[in-house]
Amino acid sequence: MKEFRDDAVVLRTYRSGESDRVVVLWTREHGKVRVLAKGVRKSTSRLGGNLETLAYVNVDLVKTRGEFYIARHVAHRERLTTLRSSYSRINAGYAVVEVVDAIPSDDVADEGIFELLTKVLRTLDDASFDPALVPTSFYFRLLAHDGSEPVVDACVNCESMGPLVAFDAQVGGALCVNCRTGTSISPDALALVRRIVGGDLGAVLRAEPPTGSGEVMALALDAIEAHFGRHLRAARSSPPLAPPLLDREGAT
Repeated sequence: MKEFRDDAVVLRTYRSGESDRVVVLWTREHGKVRVLAKGVRKSTSRLGGNLETLAYVNVDLVKTRGEFYIARHVAHRERLTTLRSSYSRINAGYAVVEVVDAIPSDDVADEGIFELLTKVLRTLDDASFDPALVPTSFYFRLLAHDGSEPVVDACVNCESMGPLVAFDAQVGGALCVNCRTGTSISPDALALVRRIVGGDLGAVLRAEPPTGSGEVMALALDAIEAHFGRHLRAARSSPPLAPPLLDREGAT
């Protein structure tokens, strides 16, 4: 019987049976795992409050004969109280974990993704950072981690220095006038993308969202959806999706 202890972030939960819940985790050393939290919906359960979406926890798990692990013990690594006190921060967190849940890598470790994910949670838990562009920055960082960071310093097609006037997620970045496909991009949005991927992210997040933010959010979302071939419900919901809907009973 396989047993292990690991740090994890809760990506998603859904109901199982009368009193159980399935919890999807991204762990530091074991990748994405699915946990059957037995009796967690009972008022006497000690696990329930520790296994909410966006929780950063340490878990003791035992592998069953099926696809699930069983949770024996769960404890918070960090409480993330600032994140949980803000509707906009929670929504940003949900937009991030939905993308991580889309990664098809059950039981395959990727500590780099875990570090990116926990860094996002800490950023959202820091009141000095504006949450609006956090999912956008995470999408670009995740693309870079997978070797698919969009090209924004020159035309991705002909390598011309520009002017760059369009962005095409399918092609992989910005395009010049002669090669343009995809969506038009303004100079302000292009400059913002360059700041985000070029190392100025901290300064971007500590200020009010700059001009071009809406464009960049849409471009980043297009890019991550193209990468995974999946429509992202939480990120595209307008108004932003409330946490109770994403964690609703019976969600899959």
